[in-house]
Amino acid sequence: MPQRNVYLAVDLGASSGRVMAGVWDGSELELVEIHRFESPSVFLPPYHHWDVLAIYRDIIDGLRKAALTYGKRVVSIAVDTWGVDYGLLDQHGELVANPIQYRDSRTQKLFKTVQAEIGREKIYAETGIQFMFFNTLFQLAAEVKAGRGAFKAARHLLFMPDLINYWLTGKKIQERTVASTSQLLNPQTGEWSQPLLEALGLPEELFGEITEPGTSLGGLRPELAADPGLEGVRVIAAPGHDTASAVAATPFSTPRSAFLSSGTWSIMGCEMQAPNTSPEALEAAFSNEIGYARTVRFLKNICGMWLIEESRRHWAKGGEEYSYQAIVELARSAPARRSLINPDAPELASPGDLPGRIAELCRRNGQPVPSNPGEVLRTAFDSLVLRYRHVFRELETFGGGKLEKIHIVGGGARNDFLNQMAADACGVPIEAGPTEATSLGNIATQMIATGHLPDLAAARKVISQSFPTQSFSPKNTEVWDAEAERFTRILS
Repeated sequence: MPQRNVYLAVDLGASSGRVMAGVWDGSELELVEIHRFESPSVFLPPYHHWDVLAIYRDIIDGLRKAALTYGKRVVSIAVDTWGVDYGLLDQHGELVANPIQYRDSRTQKLFKTVQAEIGREKIYAETGIQFMFFNTLFQLAAEVKAGRGAFKAARHLLFMPDLINYWLTGKKIQERTVASTSQLLNPQTGEWSQPLLEALGLPEELFGEITEPGTSLGGLRPELAADPGLEGVRVIAAPGHDTASAVAATPFSTPRSAFLSSGTWSIMGCEMQAPNTSPEALEAAFSNEIGYARTVRFLKNICGMWLIEESRRHWAKGGEEYSYQAIVELARSAPARRSLINPDAPELASPGDLPGRIAELCRRNGQPVPSNPGEVLRTAFDSLVLRYRHVFRELETFGGGKLEKIHIVGGGARNDFLNQMAADACGVPIEAGPTEATSLGNIATQMIATGHLPDLAAARKVISQSFPTQSFSPKNTEVWDAEAERFTRILS
């Protein structure tokens, strides 16, 4: 029997994290969940923090479980997380405060002020990133304005995957794909934007040389490497941003395909070889994030399953617990396209009573007000797929021409109800899967870095052969065509 090498992916999401094992026998890749855990947060006035020490403890527990299971077959480890958030280290390399969550409200008052002071056109020309209130640029502007002690003591800024990599290896890096989400990196030059760092008054020492995904960071710290099964294991810098890892794993069947990473956020885009930082792309609010091997992920962030997840949490607090299957059935049985909202409305961005806010948006727009969970959910699903359609049409305009297919990856690829509606609304076939694209892209990068696969094309082929996808053909497209104009009015 051939040697079965094992690669460990630490995949952190804003709701939960996990340690996944990719088991490779030379022809087929198997994915095994080793340890799943919450991504806890704590409100310690005045900020919402990530409990990053609890997250790190769970990561180590997961790595140790994997070592006990697979022993010396473990080859390497890599980390991916959400974007924009960061940890600050002092001159001794110690964390000076728990990282603040991207959804914290500290940036909201500064969001328009910073754009006005520096200039939207200048910021976009320098970074090519969609303006969102939680981008690192605005978080750091808030640090400067508040004169926060933790920021004054900082000598190193590490994005979330970089922070975990540092604790695993002792190496301080800033990995390119996650750095590109900050709205401080220039996609044309590949370097930090000096004009923006100066305009914001940010210390240059916080921004170092950019590390490419696929770089080996060496072995684990001695105290971790002492564990049986972890000695000699290398740490690889994966595409640190989870969407970059997910797109690396997407088995594109045609170069004229879009991707849709479907989870808490829905992220729709296409893979390009050069950024588009034109005024038109700025007006349409597209981002140019950097992917594996310096590709460009030309994309737009859409609210995604956040509407469903946060509504579910709100109902649970009131004693109404709904499984995900029950959520789909409630939505399916409610009247279709009765009321529509903009899923990306600012009122829906923060935690809390989302069902109440969705109802208020409908009331404000003169539409029937959802009166029960099924109607709230159907409003959210219908609005989400119309948002997909709107962004898909924009993507064809600004991303280089007509697109033939959408590949949906991530947890949302399991939602057949949403996938079929998306195919109908967008009018193109959809290929759903793999659901664990982020972990697979992370693992694929490790396999290339360790010499077990030659390149990304070979990795995508292995993923495609190992993890079958599900196809959805468009039906009843005229129903959605009729709603497009109404939805566009709601967006405006």
